Amino acid sequence: MISINNLSVEFSAKSLFDNISYVINRKDRIALVGKNGAGKSTMLKIIAGLQRPTSGTVAVPQGITIGYLPQHMTISDTSTVIDEVRTAFSHIDEMHARLDMLNEQLLASTDYESREYQELIERMTTLTEQLAMEESENCEAEMEKTLVGLGFGRGDFNRPTAEFSGGWRMRIELAKLLLRRPDVLLLDEPTNHLDIESIQWLENFLVTKANAVVLVSHDRAFIDNVTTRTIEISLGKIYDYQVNYSKYVVLRQERLEQQMRAYQNQQKQIQDTEDFIERFRYKATKSVQVQSRIKQLAKIERIEVDEVDTSHLNLRFPDAPRSGDYPVIADGVGKTYGDHNVFSGATFTIKRGEKVAFVGKNGEGKSTLVKCIMGEIPFDGTLKIGHNVRIGYFAQNQAQLLDGEITVFDTIDRVAVGDIRTKIRDILGAFMFGGEASDKKVKVLSGGEKTRLAMIRLLLEPVNLLILDEPTNHLDMKTKDILKQAIKDFNGTVIVVSHDREFLDGLVEKVYEFGGGKVRECLGGIYEFLEKKRLASLAELELSKSSAGKVRADEKTVAGHKKTAEPKPVTEPKPAPARKLSYAEQREREKTIKRAEKKVSEAESRISEIEAEIADIEKRIADGDVTPDIYDQHASRNKALENAMSVWELASMELDEIKNRWDNG
Repeated sequence: MISINNLSVEFSAKSLFDNISYVINRKDRIALVGKNGAGKSTMLKIIAGLQRPTSGTVAVPQGITIGYLPQHMTISDTSTVIDEVRTAFSHIDEMHARLDMLNEQLLASTDYESREYQELIERMTTLTEQLAMEESENCEAEMEKTLVGLGFGRGDFNRPTAEFSGGWRMRIELAKLLLRRPDVLLLDEPTNHLDIESIQWLENFLVTKANAVVLVSHDRAFIDNVTTRTIEISLGKIYDYQVNYSKYVVLRQERLEQQMRAYQNQQKQIQDTEDFIERFRYKATKSVQVQSRIKQLAKIERIEVDEVDTSHLNLRFPDAPRSGDYPVIADGVGKTYGDHNVFSGATFTIKRGEKVAFVGKNGEGKSTLVKCIMGEIPFDGTLKIGHNVRIGYFAQNQAQLLDGEITVFDTIDRVAVGDIRTKIRDILGAFMFGGEASDKKVKVLSGGEKTRLAMIRLLLEPVNLLILDEPTNHLDMKTKDILKQAIKDFNGTVIVVSHDREFLDGLVEKVYEFGGGKVRECLGGIYEFLEKKRLASLAELELSKSSAGKVRADEKTVAGHKKTAEPKPVTEPKPAPARKLSYAEQREREKTIKRAEKKVSEAESRISEIEAEIADIEKRIADGDVTPDIYDQHASRNKALENAMSVWELASMELDEIKNRWDNG
């Protein structure tokens, strides 16, 4: 559908892309991956026609529409939310105007046999069919579904957009883009301003309703669930894999290993041949063999090993000074702004060494509670910070608070004290700001580089309570993995505000959910929380149905009493005979139970897969096939097994509940 041909881009004599080509097909779901600065955002801008390459072409067929959501944009609309989103359908008005113009041309034409007249008829027919198709959809219902899916309440629809923060206004732009249904969607970090529930809704939309999608995201779970093709950009080249991200990681490693083995084997063959030539070059009896080897050497097609980006971040938080047993104790904490209650009655205790997550929709109070803990804003209730607690705080907008006019080195030099000032260059080098990079002005850094720079400031003095508000925004996957490992190794207490499920998985052992003005504690990891929350919603639904049924029964009883003048004598109720299910109810029972049994079966299969993976890793260890990360793999698989067992238990409980409900209902 869209063809990228021999594309090259150079900045200041440095090659960003070197003669690359690929094709975007209909219904493709492509993840663009690579380290920060590799050129992912530049690639999207070139496809969108917003930036010109140094050489090469992007061929877009006539009539193909492209929708582009940049990572940052300046928004200046002044209407309400619903009116702004309604502009997504402005093309329908344009189609009506074009149809009117064609009608006028048709009326003015008198040569009914001409080719131009026939083409006019065909264009009108095509446009009329397109218009009928567009208007057959309920635009108002689609707008409502999309806005609610992206986290807006119905009460927000008629609020002026100027009342919303930049993140919420990005959601409005995303809603407009999705409603236009372009042939190709280009999304640059679409999850940065979304909460977990909105991300899950967007995943479902892209999988079920979108056409071709090309996206850049550092949310591994998101791109795994959405994409089926991965294009890696590395050191000016691209590598195209027809699989999702997780499978790409495995295939890429296999490719590099195979390539290295072939290269090493060839190098040994070349060395042996050169040694033979050198040894017998001057022996007349071996001249024929020597000449043969020389020709053989000349014919060898040299294997080249792909250049691997080996730059990496070496991140370790300083050892935490010992704090009291309970760094944070909240008792009835609440926060209101005027008549608006953000949350109330928050009561919880965070123990020393715990790693917990704050999750929930944007605007439900996660960052607000963090500010309460930091003492930045007043609040209701009691909030105690434990003995000897030293807080290290990474704010959501930390990177934007940096002074853009000074250099990377000066940014750190201004906050460093004591002996640490002699080690600034070493610290910057460990964070990939070595050499000339330390003399760059902050304003020219990418979002990920600014986040790394803000993180350095957090490491300059030892702390024992880390509070990280959306620390992974703008970080590439490799850097996120390194940060996650550093937090795992940190021996202090950690509070993470994040919507990145993959980042939180295996990192936190407790989740605090913010929503509906309350803060609820949930023991277990992020995926256990999400599964329990889904089941809790089903239970809530069933409870509401039961309550509604009871209300209707009570109403009938009251109505019956009204018709009778004398009250009937009270008698002991007889046990009701088991009601025979109707055919429709039996079918519904079978379908419901089958769905639940399928979940149990899938959970059991997942457990078997993970157990097989663990057995394979243990066999490799027993055989001495030990790689540097094999023990991390073993720990990771065991954690995955725990989560899978929890999912199986929950699915089994749900199956039992469904059977009991039907059998006793």
